Amino acid sequence: MHTNRKTALITGASRGIGLAAAECFGAAGYNLILTCKNSVETLHETASRLQAKNQIQCLAFQADMGREEDVLQLFKSVDSLDVLVNNAGIAHIGLLTDMTAVEWHRVMAVNLDSCFYTCRAAIPLMLKNHRGKIINVSSVWGTQGASMEVAYSASKGGVNAFTRALAKELAPSGIQVNAIACGVIDTAMNDCLTPEDKAALTAEIPADRLGLPEEVAELILQTAQAPEYMTGQIITIDGGWY
Repeated sequence: MHTNRKTALITGASRGIGLAAAECFGAAGYNLILTCKNSVETLHETASRLQAKNQIQCLAFQADMGREEDVLQLFKSVDSLDVLVNNAGIAHIGLLTDMTAVEWHRVMAVNLDSCFYTCRAAIPLMLKNHRGKIINVSSVWGTQGASMEVAYSASKGGVNAFTRALAKELAPSGIQVNAIACGVIDTAMNDCLTPEDKAALTAEIPADRLGLPEEVAELILQTAQAPEYMTGQIITIDGGWY
């Protein structure tokens, strides 16, 4: 890695908010470490493109962030880290009574356990420099709760509490921990919605549109560059919805 550059690790970076964040941090001159679980070829193409475009170092890794073994393996290749963006996440829509224990645990693993695995590995690297930024991508459902998305809401509520608590734990060490609570963002995660559903949702949002991944990415970068005194915050970006 170029020693004069900061390094950011972004999980779930093959599409949506993660990809937009990779573009944003790359353009800002950060060296990048990107992960995804499935779209590995796409991720490697993205890494090559961003490396050439921004004259940075950009590494791509296949990793299931909900698996402790994968995260431990990933961090064997990470020797320095300034920013950790926990973006990997999955949704599950359906009645709670129809949900299997396997499905429940999978949502919790990818959305919440992943934050534990990555933070536990990243904190020692940040402590070496007495500085670091941890940014967890959350959701308005983490505070409001959503019908038919109980597991997802519970996992994001957990992310919010995790963020606030870890921020207090790490503040004396010069490391900031914040979360970005997203409203409805126009990503593949919402492809399951019908046009009618999207129209109904849009009608509820004062901004009268869905959010863009690029807008969330910009806020993530701004949070990474925010004053050190800002920590333990759940920052909402939802077009005035909640």
